[in-house]
Amino acid sequence: MNSLDLHRWDVSPREAIEIQNRLRRQLILNEAPAEIRTIAGVDVSNEIGSNRLFAAVVVLDLEHPQPKGFPILEVATASLEIDFPYVPGLLSFREIPVILKAWEKLQIRPDCLMADGQGIAHPRRIGIASHLGLITDLPSIGCGKTRLIGIHREPGPLRGDRAPLIDRGEVIGTVLRTRDRVAPVFISPGHRMTLDRAIEIVLSSQLRYRLPEPTRMAHQLVNEARRAA
Repeated sequence: MNSLDLHRWDVSPREAIEIQNRLRRQLILNEAPAEIRTIAGVDVSNEIGSNRLFAAVVVLDLEHPQPKGFPILEVATASLEIDFPYVPGLLSFREIPVILKAWEKLQIRPDCLMADGQGIAHPRRIGIASHLGLITDLPSIGCGKTRLIGIHREPGPLRGDRAPLIDRGEVIGTVLRTRDRVAPVFISPGHRMTLDRAIEIVLSSQLRYRLPEPTRMAHQLVNEARRAA
C-alpha cells in the first residue's frame, strides 16, 4: 500500500515546524465519513534511551463485533532506527517513518485510522493523527491518553460524559469519559473528520477497557513486537 509522498523526513526540527505549518492548511475538518466498516489502530513504542522504534497497525472489523471484541482483519509491524530527536510537538517526524514501514505491508485499506496521539489538539494544529491522515488520505482520529495542550474542566463521571478541550479560545478536542469513573481520554479530529463524528467512532469502538479497541490492540501488539525483538 503506497503512501503519499508529501515531504522529506530527513529534516531539522526547524524545517519540521515549517512543514507542519504548511500541511495544516490542507486538513479537512468540516466533513466525516457516515459509515465506518473497518478501522486501523496505530501505535509506536521504544525502549527508553533507544532510537529503535517499533510500530504496529491493526485493522479491525467494526461491522461484526464478537463477545471478546472486534475481529482482527490484518496486523502489520515494523521497526526502524530513527535519527530525528525527541522534540515535543514534533512527534510525527520521529514516529511516522516507522508507522509507514508497517503501513505499507497492509493488504487492506481501512475506512479510517485512529492513532495513539493527537489530531488537531496540538500547538500547530497538526498532531500525528492529522499528519497520518494527510499522508494516507484517510479519515483520522487522535486518541491520546494524556493532554498535550489546552485547558478543560473535568467531565462527568459516567461513560460518554465529556468536556471541551480549549486552546487560545478554540475548541480543539474533547475530554471524553469512556468508562464509568475511569480517567478520560483526549479526542481530537485528525483529517477528513469532525469532532462529533470522532467521538461517535471512539465510543462505538470501545468495549471493556478505557481505551478504544483500535489503539488498545495496537498498543498491545507493538509492545509484543518490541519484547520479541
